[in-house]
Amino acid sequence: MAILSSLSFLSSSPFTPNPKSHHSSSPFPLFFKPITRSTPSLGLRFRNGVVSSTFTGIDVGEDLPLDYGDWLPKPDPNHRRRAGILLHPTSFRGPYGIGDLGQEAFRFIDWLHLAGCSVWQVLPLVPPDDQGSPYAGQDANCGNTFFISLEELVRDGLLTQEELPKPIDSDRVNYAMVADLKDPLINKAAERLLLSDGELKLQLQAFRRDPIISSWLEDSAYFAAIHDSLKAFSWYDWPEPLKNRHLAALENIFQEKKDFIDLFIAKQFLFQRQWQKVREYARMKGVSIMGDMPIYVGYHSADVWANKKHFLLNRHGFPKLVGGVPPDAFSATGQLWGSPLYDWKAMEKDGFLWWIRRIRRAENLYDEFRIDHFRGFAGFWAVPSEAKVAMVGRWKVGPRKSLFDAISKAVGKIDIIAEDLGVITEDVTELRKSIGAPGMAVLQFGFGSDSSNPHLPHNHEHNQVVYTGTHDNDTIKSWWNNLMEQEKSNVFKYLHITEKDEISWAMIQAAVSSVAHTTVITMQDVLGLGSSARMNTPATEVGNWSWRIPNSMSFDCLETEALKLRDMLCTYGRM
Repeated sequence: MAILSSLSFLSSSPFTPNPKSHHSSSPFPLFFKPITRSTPSLGLRFRNGVVSSTFTGIDVGEDLPLDYGDWLPKPDPNHRRRAGILLHPTSFRGPYGIGDLGQEAFRFIDWLHLAGCSVWQVLPLVPPDDQGSPYAGQDANCGNTFFISLEELVRDGLLTQEELPKPIDSDRVNYAMVADLKDPLINKAAERLLLSDGELKLQLQAFRRDPIISSWLEDSAYFAAIHDSLKAFSWYDWPEPLKNRHLAALENIFQEKKDFIDLFIAKQFLFQRQWQKVREYARMKGVSIMGDMPIYVGYHSADVWANKKHFLLNRHGFPKLVGGVPPDAFSATGQLWGSPLYDWKAMEKDGFLWWIRRIRRAENLYDEFRIDHFRGFAGFWAVPSEAKVAMVGRWKVGPRKSLFDAISKAVGKIDIIAEDLGVITEDVTELRKSIGAPGMAVLQFGFGSDSSNPHLPHNHEHNQVVYTGTHDNDTIKSWWNNLMEQEKSNVFKYLHITEKDEISWAMIQAAVSSVAHTTVITMQDVLGLGSSARMNTPATEVGNWSWRIPNSMSFDCLETEALKLRDMLCTYGRM
C-alpha cells in the first residue's frame, strides 16, 4: 500500500490513538496503553522537516504535567512492518490442470496467516495470451475465467458432482488443455445461471448495473462476440463498420450474438463472485491482496478497439509506435513488447478518464496494486511499429504527475507500488516520491557491483518493497547455482554465511531484516525450488507462466516452512 510519511500521524492530536487499523482490531500492541487525559494540549507543526512543539498555557521553564513521562510515541498501524508471498493462482495445486479460486486458495490464505504474512501478491488476473502471459492479456479489466473453480460451481448448484471431469495429474499448466477441459463446463454453469430465477440471478443483474463494472463490461462482451464470429487475427482486419464501431453494425452483432454476450457477462460474474469470496476471506485473516497492473494493454483488445483516440494509431488504426525497453540485463537488443502506446495528449484532454476507470477497476479487485513499468509515466521507450528489435527506439516524455493528480482528484488516495526497476532516471524517482508511492528493490540484483548498489539492504529505504526475486527472476536456488564466483564471494561476505548455509533462507532473512516497510518472497524460494519453478524468463516467448506447486507439497504439509518464516518475521518486527 502507499506508505505515508513517518511523521504524518502527528497531524492529529498526539494523545488520540488512530482508530483505523488495516490488519488488526486493536491499533496498539499489547505493551502500549492508550492514555486519556485532560492536560494542556500539545500543538505540533512542521518546518523544513523539523518537528517543533508549543504548549498552550505553559511558558518555558514551567513545570510539565505529572504524567508527562508517560507521553510516549504511539505506533501508527499504517506503518507496521509486514511481509508477504508472491504466488499467482495458476500455480495452486488442483485437479483440472490449473490453479483456481477453490479450496486451495483458502488453504493458502490459512498458510499465510500461520506464517505471519499479511500480504499476498498476485500477477494480473486478466485473460492471458496464448502462451499464458498475463502481461500481454486480451483485456485490461476482465477476469481470467480459467480461475473459476468447478467445485465451487457445484456448491452454487450450477453444476452437478457427476458432471465434473476426471482429475488430471499435471505439474505444469497447459493452457490449451485447460480450455478444452474447463470451458464447456463453465459455459454450462453460466447458461444455467442465466435460466435461473433466484438470489444468484439477482446478483448477476446487480453486477451488470454496477457502474465500475458496466464502464468496461459491454465493450469487452461485444469485442469477444465479434472475435468469436470472425476469428480474425486482429480487429484491424475486421470489416470497416465493425472495426470503427458503427452503431448499426454493433446492433446487428447484439441481435446475432445476444446469447454469446449474455454468456460472456455471466462468466465474468462467476469469476468476480469467486474472487470476492477469496478476497473477503483474506481480509478476515488480515491479509492484503496486492495486485499487478501492466502499464500497457494488448493491441487486439477491447481496450484499444473501443478507445482508439487514446492510442498512437495511424488513420487506418494501426500502431505508429509500440512499447518496449532499451537493451538491459535481460536482452542485449532490448525488449520489444509490441503494445500500442498511449496518446497522452489526447488522454489529458478528457481528464484521463480511461485511466480513472482502470484504476477504479483495480480497486474493485485488489486492496493495493503494483504498477508494472512505472517509469513509463515519466519517460517511455517508443519503437517504430515496423521495427524488429527494441534498440532502435527512443525516449519520449510521459504524462508525469498530471496523470496522478487527475486520478487523485477523481478517486482519492490510491495504494500503489511503483515498479521502478531497469533504467531509472532521476525524473522517475522524483515522480514516485511526489505521489508517495513505494519503489522496489530486488536482492538478486544487489551483488554484482559495489557497496552503492541500491538493491543491497543497507541502501534500502523505508518506503520500499524488497523482493528476494520477482516473477521475472530465476529462483534463488537456480540463481545461486549459476552465479559467478566473484558475486558468490560478495554474497558470502555480505550475508556472513558459508557453503553450509541454505542460500534460499539466507536471502529470505536478508530481505525480512531490511528497513523496507514491506518484504515479498516468492513461494518458490520458500520451497527452495530450482530453475524448473521459474515463472518467467524475459525476452522469451515459450515455456513461461506454467509453474505449479508440486502435488507432493500441499499447504497442510508446509507447517514447518510456515513456522520458520513466522519466527523470522517475529524477529524482525514484521508480525
